[in-house]
Amino acid sequence: MHIPFNKPHVTGRELGYLSEAVHSNHLSGDGDFSRRCHRWLEERIGCRKALLTHSCTAALEMAAMLAQIGPGDEVIMPSYTFVSTANAFVLRGANIVFVDIRPDTCNIDEAAIEAAITPRSRAIVVVHYAGVSCEMDAILEIARRHGLLVIEDAAQGIEARYKGRPLGSLGDLAALSFHETKNVIAGEGGALLINNEAFVERAEILWEKGTNRRKFFRGQVDKYTWVDIGSSFLPSELTAAFLWAQLEASAATTNARLAVWNGYQAALGPRLAARNLAGPTIPPDCDHNAHMYYVRTRDLESRGRLLKSLNESGVNAVFHYVPLHDSPAGRRYGRCAGSMAVTRQVSDSLIRLPLWPGMSEAEIALVTGKVLS
Repeated sequence: MHIPFNKPHVTGRELGYLSEAVHSNHLSGDGDFSRRCHRWLEERIGCRKALLTHSCTAALEMAAMLAQIGPGDEVIMPSYTFVSTANAFVLRGANIVFVDIRPDTCNIDEAAIEAAITPRSRAIVVVHYAGVSCEMDAILEIARRHGLLVIEDAAQGIEARYKGRPLGSLGDLAALSFHETKNVIAGEGGALLINNEAFVERAEILWEKGTNRRKFFRGQVDKYTWVDIGSSFLPSELTAAFLWAQLEASAATTNARLAVWNGYQAALGPRLAARNLAGPTIPPDCDHNAHMYYVRTRDLESRGRLLKSLNESGVNAVFHYVPLHDSPAGRRYGRCAGSMAVTRQVSDSLIRLPLWPGMSEAEIALVTGKVLS
């Protein structure tokens, strides 16, 4: 039996909605399916405004523009994340300040943030790793004391919560991903979530290529024109139609993923320590979305042995991020504030196991058996 790392999940309604979009005479962005998705995100997450984008990367780039990040500004973030988290701000001229992560959740260590703040600091970017929230109360309080913006990279966080509040609703701005490896997918796609009212009007302008086109459609101006910087951030209606089928079924998809995650945890949780392995930690204030189940080994060498054994057995397990601070671009565009010991240890030891909705008990048993063998 071969078990792939991921199987893109479809709900069964995607083709029907794609057909509707094709026959609607509106294939460019911001049509009926886009508006349905916007309403769903605003109501479900509780943000003031949601705007679909062609990727989470684009949403992060919009966030950097809205934050008015410029040359010489500093943005604080973890090093254990995807390159887009940093790229969006480097493109505006920012210097990235990397801080270490927590050993339990692999999220930014809130206790390390304050020491990284300087007069040039403008924003804290948090990454909710594996759909488990960062310690947001502490981070928001630090940001309040120092007058900094908080931007959530919630690429992995849809349908997850912190103290009952949806991820993406906690910072000034947030970005979601609908890449095919995420819980809710559109092939490629993302969304910018705006929680700070001060950013709503300008976000619409940036989204519309720097024009006040949205005001024109609402009858607020008699013609639209170029008023600010912007870019082509809108996805097509085909992307939005596919996404709408996914959003409608997102609760069921999350429950199906949780069933697989819980199957892993039941089989592995009590047995990992005896084999010098560790599994994920879910803090009591966090409701996760089963985006990922991972195990951590003692060191890089033991990680390599286990990965080789799993893949030779037909289980497509994979490692995750190479820390950005260790990369050529990370050294060029960023600096570290304090030790990165936990980041290095996690990067050297973490293995992601296959997880998708509908994994059978036999498949889960095969994976867990190979991990423990």
